Parts: sequence; structure tokens; C-alpha cells
Amino acid sequence: MSNRRDFLGTVMAGAALAGASTRATAAAKGAGRVIGANDRIRFGLIGAGSRGKDILKAALGCPNVEVVAVADAYTARFDEAKKIAPEVATTQDYRKVLDDGSIDAVLIATPQHLHAQHFVDAIAAGKDVYQEKTMAFNAEHARRMRNALDGSGRVVQVGLQWNSSGGVQKVREHVGSGELGAVSLLETHHFRQTPYGGWMREIPADCNPEHVAWDAFQGDAKRVPFDADRFMNWRFYWDYSGGNVYENMVHIAAFWFAALDLSIPETVSSTGGNFQSPKMSPPDAFQVTMKHKEGLLFTFTSMFGNGFYGEGRNLLFGTKGTLVHSLSDLMHVVPAGKKVESDAPKGTFKNPTGVHMQNFFDCVRSRSEPTSPFELGFRTSVACRMAVEAYRRGSTVRWDPATEEIL
Repeated sequence: MSNRRDFLGTVMAGAALAGASTRATAAAKGAGRVIGANDRIRFGLIGAGSRGKDILKAALGCPNVEVVAVADAYTARFDEAKKIAPEVATTQDYRKVLDDGSIDAVLIATPQHLHAQHFVDAIAAGKDVYQEKTMAFNAEHARRMRNALDGSGRVVQVGLQWNSSGGVQKVREHVGSGELGAVSLLETHHFRQTPYGGWMREIPADCNPEHVAWDAFQGDAKRVPFDADRFMNWRFYWDYSGGNVYENMVHIAAFWFAALDLSIPETVSSTGGNFQSPKMSPPDAFQVTMKHKEGLLFTFTSMFGNGFYGEGRNLLFGTKGTLVHSLSDLMHVVPAGKKVESDAPKGTFKNPTGVHMQNFFDCVRSRSEPTSPFELGFRTSVACRMAVEAYRRGSTVRWDPATEEIL
């Protein structure tokens, strides 16, 4: 395939191809060119599905950056990527992106079960990483990712872009002022009146083993014969996805974990069911309850059959008042004893992905900590995995901080 030959030539011209051991040695030495404040950042993209294309566009909207290469298991996505960046090199083998010594950073937007593999290899190759959420598929993956990052000197931004909207600081100010009193309950919602949450994908005619690197897609998930539906609609399968816990609860958790300095919850319970989405294994209506050692009960309620609350209506209850917060980061405090007829403040949601991406590139240059650092990704991914485990086991689970395992 010419795209692969072209890309191999690009890699050979930019840097000699290296094996995994070379990448590990390079990382140990703090590999990666020194980037000045005004230097152009060259990046690659691993995973060019719908979200991958979104963050590619956001990245190219930032000044003084250049996309060099795109990797995806499905060849049909190469032409889609070239519509965004006509000169970009393409490959089905993500390792070729990592082996290009001219690339400073990578954006990873692959299915969630592959995050650890791609992240660990990227860090070993000496790349800074923008890692889409949910950062880690399970606690073991989270530990692997942390072990790879420790001592590497790499900059990591997790794709929890709501934390770049400015609302985190506003909540801290409200809580810090004492106007809410002692807070002990947080109630959050994510409602969509959209079948299957809007995730259903049609199966293209060319989605077949000739055009899909099936083994690469499976990663360390259980091995099954090629299945086009599993590839295109991976969010419907527990082997690759955490459902709406991993898609949207993680965003809301990251916002409030940062605003309230919450640790991994002590216990998590979850209940629900799949009532209107028979082709999907994760639930389409469910509620998660997390108990935090900071003296807070955190609930998240989600459904795909009704849009009443919208995608980010939150209530923080305190002894002196209630903070009402919306996805658009409008918020107000209702004093204790006063009732209002209105729901959350209304406002226009402005997607903060571009701001979040710019923060990442700024930190690549300054070597400072991004808005959504690895540690926040670790806490939220473990909390989300606890919610998935609680639902699938049908019982409350707890976090053991000593062994870092979900029990």
C-alpha cells in the first residue's frame, strides 16, 4: 500500500527506525528534543476515528504545530485524515509513528482497552502524550501507565477537556468562601434522548480483514474471530468499553474530583439496566453512587431515553446552600430554606477541547503540568472502573489503597 511505503520513507528520512528496546533506552535517557518557547511542535495521531479526527482538528487550530503522521487499524480512515491534513503520512502500525524521531508528541484516541498499550509505548519512545479519556481501562492498566511515566520526564494531558472551561476554579471559590457550609452530597446527571447514546455506527462495505488490522485492534482483549460490528461499534462491548461510565461519567467525575480535591472513592455501587438498546451490553439507564473519605456522597445518573436534565446538570448540597451547576459552567447558589422553580442555569455550551489542546502544547514547551494531569486521569479511571465492576458484579465494590486493587 502506497501510504505505508510513503510513511516508511518519511520515518527513514527523519530518523532511523528503532525497536522496542531502543525506545526504552531512549526514554531512560530522557529522550526527545529540547523544545524552545517558540519552536514548532511536530505530532502524530494514533486512532483516527470520530474522536481522533476531532482532536486532530483541535490540534491543528493551535499555532506553530504540525501533524506528521496518523496511525489507525482501519485503512478507510486514511483518506478522512488526509481531508484534514493533506500531506500527513499514514500507517496501520502505530509503532512507526513512535519510531519517528522528529515527532515530539502523540495524541492517542484509540478504543479504551488499547490506551495502556499505546501510552506505555509512547512514553518509552520519549514522546509527550495527549491521552483521550477514560485514561485507563482498568486498575492494572492504570498502574502500568504510571510505572511507565514515573521518572520519564514526559508531559501528559488527559482528554478531560471540561477542566479547561474555567468552572473548576469557580466551584472552588464558592466552596472556599463558606457560603455552602459543609457539603455532603453531590448529585450529577447525564441525559440524552438519543438511541444508543448516538454511538451506533453503520458497517461500511470495506470493513473487512483486508482493510482492518484485527489483531492490532484486539490488543490484550480476549481473542475472537474478525467481527465488523465489534470493530465499528466497540462501545457496545465490555471487552473494549465501559459504556457511558467511560464516555461521559468520567468527564463529570474529573470536573468534581478536581474542584473538590476528591480521592478515589472508598466504595462504589451501581445499578441499572439495558432497557432500550438491545444491541449494546453496557446499560442505557443506570445510577452510580460513590462514597468518598472526604465526607461526600457522589451520585451519577445517566439515561439515553430522555433528555430532561441534559448532559451536565449538577447539584452540590451544603448545610447553608445548594450550588446549581450546568454544562455551560453557569452556576448559582440557592440559600438553605429557599426553593426555586427553575432548573440549572441556562447557557450556551462552548466546547473547551481547543483550549485544552492549547494547554497541552503550551506545557510541552514549558515542561509544566497540564490542566488535566496523569494523576487526575488515574483517580478518575479507577473510580469509573469501580462503577463498571459494581454494575457487572451486582454488588458494592471497594478500593484497597494498599494493594491498589478493586475488591
